[in-house]
Amino acid sequence: MTLRQQLQQREEAALSPLACPSARSRGRVRPEEECDVRTPFQRDTDRIVYSKAFRRLKHKTQVFLQPEGDHYRTRMTHTLEVSRIARTIARALSLNEDLTEAVALGHDLGHTPFGHAGERALNELMPGGFAHFRQSLRVVDRLEKNGEGLNLTWEVRNGIVCHTRGEPAATLEGQVVRLADHIAYINHDIEDALRGGIIYPMDIPLEVSRVLGFTHGERIDTLVKDAVAASRGQERICQTPPVEEAMLALKDFMFESVYTNPLAKGEEGKAQEMLRRLFEHYRSQPDQLPADFQNIREEEGVERAVCDYISGMTDPFAVETYKQLFIPKGWTLK
Repeated sequence: MTLRQQLQQREEAALSPLACPSARSRGRVRPEEECDVRTPFQRDTDRIVYSKAFRRLKHKTQVFLQPEGDHYRTRMTHTLEVSRIARTIARALSLNEDLTEAVALGHDLGHTPFGHAGERALNELMPGGFAHFRQSLRVVDRLEKNGEGLNLTWEVRNGIVCHTRGEPAATLEGQVVRLADHIAYINHDIEDALRGGIIYPMDIPLEVSRVLGFTHGERIDTLVKDAVAASRGQERICQTPPVEEAMLALKDFMFESVYTNPLAKGEEGKAQEMLRRLFEHYRSQPDQLPADFQNIREEEGVERAVCDYISGMTDPFAVETYKQLFIPKGWTLK
């Protein structure tokens, strides 16, 4: 018996009947020989962490565009916080932590530069629209590993594409990530907005703080414990009504006070205009696309290739590319 088989036996014995043991995975699009040491979901986690798309998350905006300061969140730190919250909930509910971690680490791989402002720009430009959760699935299915994709398991792929909108994930582990994503971004965005002077502690609605807590740690502690208590033994991940209502009220507050605040979002129009010009440039001159995207151009069309290229850019790479293409260089005597 291999170590993987021993681990899978332990999963069957220890996990909740509502969990997804790796031995019961629906498998991969392209069948592969199993690893002797790692379960399928462990392998998926490794493939995601070692991917180029994952490494690029460290230079992609979470909320504030290229903030000055070392302590603001990026898309990478957001992803890590989601993973930690999700694993805590999964462990408390005796769900599969490896599946949970793989979904959490892969859920934002398709996010654009400049956060949701970039996503809105590409949604306008790309025929058929653009959504980062669909692009995250496309990254792992098509774009990574020189066009071969990562060939992840069905459960991880389902959790990635269902992490934000539409139907809930088919597994409880995927549903945990969806809730953990909301818990993480609302609370760390509050902390970043406080650090940036966009809001002040007394601005947070008092009725929300009385339910969730008055500090970053108190709010996360309340939300995690509530999810565990409400979801234990249930066939879906849920919250108690008072906590769910308070969380929705907190989201409304953040949209009104931060996500649409001109002080925090004043530069987003410039970022969107950059992406529009980059998109139009490569659409009119597709031969300038990197070689990695020429196959996509031939097989799926120019706009698909352009969208894949631009959505994968980091913030600084998008700015530098824009400078190279559209900002005149100073003349020097040779």
